[in-house]
Amino acid sequence: MKILILANSDVGLYRFRKELLQKLLEEEHHVFIALPGGEKVIRMVQMGCAFIRTEIDRRGINPANDIALLKKYVHIIRTTDPDIVLTYTIKPNIYGGIACRILKKRYIANITGLGSALEKSGIIKWIAVFLYRLALKEASCIFFQNAANQKKMHAFGIKGKREVRIPGSGVNTDEHPFEAYPDKSESVEFLFIGRIMKEKGIEELMNAAEYVKISCPDIRFTVAGECEEDYQGRLEEAQQKGILTYLGFRDDVHTLIKGCSAVVLPSYHEGMSNVLLEASSGGRPVLASRIPGCAEVFEDGATGIGFEAKNVESLKKAFLTFISLPYEKKKEMGLRARKRMEDRFDRAAVIQAYMEEIRRAGKEGKDELI
Repeated sequence: MKILILANSDVGLYRFRKELLQKLLEEEHHVFIALPGGEKVIRMVQMGCAFIRTEIDRRGINPANDIALLKKYVHIIRTTDPDIVLTYTIKPNIYGGIACRILKKRYIANITGLGSALEKSGIIKWIAVFLYRLALKEASCIFFQNAANQKKMHAFGIKGKREVRIPGSGVNTDEHPFEAYPDKSESVEFLFIGRIMKEKGIEELMNAAEYVKISCPDIRFTVAGECEEDYQGRLEEAQQKGILTYLGFRDDVHTLIKGCSAVVLPSYHEGMSNVLLEASSGGRPVLASRIPGCAEVFEDGATGIGFEAKNVESLKKAFLTFISLPYEKKKEMGLRARKRMEDRFDRAAVIQAYMEEIRRAGKEGKDELI
């Protein structure tokens, strides 16, 4: 079969879905990837994928840009003539789904998160709801990464022909092996890895870190990620004050996880947090918002500590609680976190779910031709 994949990032597609790409190629499917350029594109092309450059304004709401993206998708689908289309993230899901409906192509969508538009009120929210309904109505399957997102979509009247829940993108436990916990003599280091933006909780993180450093000056805070909003100056100022270390974008995620005591994610909303999965697989406790997409990953008090999203006081308390834990307890949390990933979140299960749905969609196509 010819399989077209629509995504918004080469890094995301490669880091979280390269095993699926490899499986498709091993089964001798022709795989096309349509997404913006980037360093990981070369690796996917070397694997055997055909690349189609497709620029996406990921966070913008410019109608002209979005219409241009829809037209681009229609052109790509017409020229590649795929048997099935896989879409990831919000704009590929919406405009890729609409393009598939226009051209009567089978498609499978993955809801990696609802995004800020559906979390707010006003006209933007209802435009997003309308577009989602239009885009996903004829999807052969919609993959949901958590029950809350699925329930919310249903409340908005957004449904596909078939729905399957998967454990996010899963985690490759071989690429993120268990790592021995840092030595007892080392200072506790909290690590944030992610896009630097308000909805990832970066403001709460900086405020809580500043407070904790007053009473616990030896504690270290490290932030890694690309600024998608205007936080560069504030992060640099915080670094000059000795509150945190800002590394910018880093590709060596596992190395950073290996060196930390715990990973922190104060996010407002998630599909299923990949960084929490990877941290847990590496044997690190996590401190995370008690929100859908984070709460499923960790067991509060056993493999991590939860706190309320958008709440600096709650985050401060979580930091201080973790710091006060005995060294052996921190170490034990990491061991339990790894076991949880092996038992519940192995990426092989996600690949299997995709292959089953692709085969199902392919069989439906053959049945229609008879």
